[in-house]
Amino acid sequence: MSTETSVPRPRDAPDAALVDMLMLEAPFGLALFGLDLRFRWLNAALAGALAGEPAGDAAAKGKPSQVGEQAAAAPHPPALTGLLPSQVWPEHVGKRAEAALRKVLADGVPLTEPGYPAAAPAADASASWFPVHDEDGQILGVGLILTEGAAAGQAAAEEIRRSEERYRTLVQGGAQVVWVAAPDGSMQEDSPEWRRVTGQSAEEFLGMGWLDSIHPEDRERVERAWRECVRSGKVFDDRYRVRTKAGSYRHYDVRAVPVERDGKVVEWVGASADVTSQREAEEMRGRLTEQLSAAALRTARLQQATSMLAEALTVEQVVEVITEVGRTAIGALRSAVALLEGGSRLRFVNEENEEAPAGPDLVSGSHTLESPSVVTKAIASRKPVLVEDPEDLRRQFSGELDVEPERVLASSDERSWVGLPLIAAGAPLGALRFSFGRPRKIIEEEKVFLEALAGQCALAVERATMYEREHKTAETLQRSLLPDKLPSVPGLVLAARYLPVTRNMEVGGDWYDAFRLADQRLAVAVGDVMGKGLQAAAGMGRVRHALRALALTDPRPAAVLGGLDRLFSATEEDEQVTTLAYLVIDPETGAGVLGNAGHLPALVLEPDAAPRFDQVEPGTPLGLASPRHQHPFSLRPGSTAVFYSDGLVENRNRGLGVGLAELAEVAARADARLFGRPERLLEYLVDRMLAGHEQDDDVTVLVMHLPPGGAP
Repeated sequence: MSTETSVPRPRDAPDAALVDMLMLEAPFGLALFGLDLRFRWLNAALAGALAGEPAGDAAAKGKPSQVGEQAAAAPHPPALTGLLPSQVWPEHVGKRAEAALRKVLADGVPLTEPGYPAAAPAADASASWFPVHDEDGQILGVGLILTEGAAAGQAAAEEIRRSEERYRTLVQGGAQVVWVAAPDGSMQEDSPEWRRVTGQSAEEFLGMGWLDSIHPEDRERVERAWRECVRSGKVFDDRYRVRTKAGSYRHYDVRAVPVERDGKVVEWVGASADVTSQREAEEMRGRLTEQLSAAALRTARLQQATSMLAEALTVEQVVEVITEVGRTAIGALRSAVALLEGGSRLRFVNEENEEAPAGPDLVSGSHTLESPSVVTKAIASRKPVLVEDPEDLRRQFSGELDVEPERVLASSDERSWVGLPLIAAGAPLGALRFSFGRPRKIIEEEKVFLEALAGQCALAVERATMYEREHKTAETLQRSLLPDKLPSVPGLVLAARYLPVTRNMEVGGDWYDAFRLADQRLAVAVGDVMGKGLQAAAGMGRVRHALRALALTDPRPAAVLGGLDRLFSATEEDEQVTTLAYLVIDPETGAGVLGNAGHLPALVLEPDAAPRFDQVEPGTPLGLASPRHQHPFSLRPGSTAVFYSDGLVENRNRGLGVGLAELAEVAARADARLFGRPERLLEYLVDRMLAGHEQDDDVTVLVMHLPPGGAP
């Protein structure tokens, strides 16, 4: 059985002062010894007794209240703190006291011994030694109560009674409820404070009847914890709700400690403190903190959504962003964007980037403005439509649904819906739709968040729609400007490919061309108009058509590049930089002439030789005044020439020099059989060069092969 005598938790200042006064002025001796058996504290009565002075006089003359103070009697005794009992009492008494201290520290149980010197002549005193514990149950020292003979004992008892009356009066005037329980945990004494709070009678309170006033949700837990403490002898410390006589519940912090004698629990003393106001304040702070945190989180999510929507270039990408925000911010089951098309028809796009039905709130099957749904209602009213549960669905759409809601709900896992209009420039674009797998009430703060999100979504959808329209136009233009197919030339095998960048869906100015000249030679061109969109595509078309016109007049590369310089300077904007590699080659001999206006060097692959780049001087981009030159260029039988744009070798993570070296290495590792099949070689080079890199620019590649035996 535990003999714990824990130090109580910190008391309120008035309680602490009262207890200090009671101990310091008590007519019997009190002392505390440390683990080293030395005095740590003693009151005036004990100091006076050790000085040979009656207890009452000592208590009246001095009030030592902290370690290290001397007794305030006259004459003043020496400082006793820090001394051993054998240094204070006669040696035989002191040794006896030290032995008692060791026994209490070793056994952890109280010890009572008579025959200690008292202040009154020919009188002796009884010493009660007991262990003192901290809140963790660890022994921090030994306490001593020294009481004199019968007369002094009666006086001391009277003082104790009066002290108890004072303390009880103080407790009754405050929020504390004090009670005493038997060793088995049942209440053995009446507690007027408890009855005053709960309205129970004494008969209802005694025994285990006090549990009837505990909140039903707390009772089983409290009873289980109380019985466990009674069984183990551990301190009971809990918080639970108590029903008052008015029928409401108050929160109480409760602490009970066992009182032990001769190693056995003789009773339990407990105190219950009303902490309802403190609890309510804590809950209020918690709610405010939670609301502020939620508001900050919603603001952060809205800022994140705004940033992500600003980068969304297609409606599908907008839906991806909305889906992510919907799931993380409000726990949506599904998200969709409904777009108005043709005036009255709706196209639903969900997170899988495909057309999706509107869900159980739209049951007609035809997605038009006349179909009843949260989406069409939001578009018509231009206000958010919130449907909390299936019953709310029936109430809001009573008489409008084509079939019974139960039939639709039976085949769906959606149970709550939100429709938000998408308005741009005062006109509706469509609506944003969220659904939930359980009934969901949207609070005002969430509604504000969703309306702001819908506003950002509307701007993103409008921008994405315009972008898709422009991109489709530019892509159509660019495809129309590239040759439908390469010419069939005896003696040469050609293959070409254009890969537009897909990350931002912008078309560029990459292009290639190949056509027969009047003398049956072949003209080949690969160019790049810097920039994106319609402007780059249109610039590419102008350069390509001008090159063909100039080549029909004078096909020499120097003449064609010079003519393009003059045309470019007169018609193109300064910032539209354009590079070009232009080759005129004889299909029968492989001999040709090459001109380069700032373009990348061609890669030449020859049998039994390492890949090499041509050494033709690159010159300057078109439109920059400089003399144009042309240089000899030839392909031996079995050789291949690869022309390309910078998108093949350069990106944000790979510099141009590194990319060119890597292209040569990749070509060197190619199977020799690929050289005779330009289409396969082209695929090999593109796949290897783009592997592990995000394509962030258009890629154009043209491969020209001269078979070993001439035309295949």
